[in-house]
Amino acid sequence: MTKILICGICGKMGNNVYNLLKDDSDAQVVCGVDRNADSSSSGVPVYENFEEVKENVDVIIDFSSPAVLQPELKWAALNGVAVVIGATGYTAEQLQLIENCAKKIAVFRTANFSLGINLLIKLVKEAAETLGEKFDIEIIEKHHNLKADSPSGTAIMLAESANSAFNGNKSYVYGREGATGKRGKEIGMHAVRGGTIVGEHDVMFAGEDEIITLSHSARSKSVFAAGAITAAKWLAGKNADLYDMGDLLN
Repeated sequence: MTKILICGICGKMGNNVYNLLKDDSDAQVVCGVDRNADSSSSGVPVYENFEEVKENVDVIIDFSSPAVLQPELKWAALNGVAVVIGATGYTAEQLQLIENCAKKIAVFRTANFSLGINLLIKLVKEAAETLGEKFDIEIIEKHHNLKADSPSGTAIMLAESANSAFNGNKSYVYGREGATGKRGKEIGMHAVRGGTIVGEHDVMFAGEDEIITLSHSARSKSVFAAGAITAAKWLAGKNADLYDMGDLLN
């Protein structure tokens, strides 16, 4: 039985993870960490910080925010606990911290736990390799009005996948306010924020007289929660390293 700590358990994604694990026969939530600690809403002990945790934990599932990353990884490394990271919006310094920590414990990080999105990432690379420089690439991502970061982590993953077909030589342009003139070697990324949109991503390949669009639309946050749970079960007991969805799917 995999023992799980949910970081951000009182939030929407944390609550989704908790509800999906209620009847799981292979894993169980033993506690949570949340700055808005409220055990009554979750049914397990909830602490305001990691230093208060008393339970034995195998894996942390974190959908909270970059603000908690440093104390989380410090506690995980000290206690030999694996970490599944689903939050986005990390700085370059925080990403380096994740890589450094992965030398001590197993860390799983992805911007999107959806199987469909990870298939889309593969298809985008294949399309870019096939279509080549004759097609311009534009990425449009849409999310709810509470999302903190822009562009989304998934949009960046899609851009990097497309760019890998060009050896990373294309630059990224975020919106085009005031930009005029001919396109350069670039991939455009555009963000839409509104309502309760869970997550939509379109990758458009625009050529001469034809357009190809690859799309994914998430209709519920549960798809991401389910993916994180699968990752947590898979990660338990793994050697120290930095893993992602490619490792899990393989």
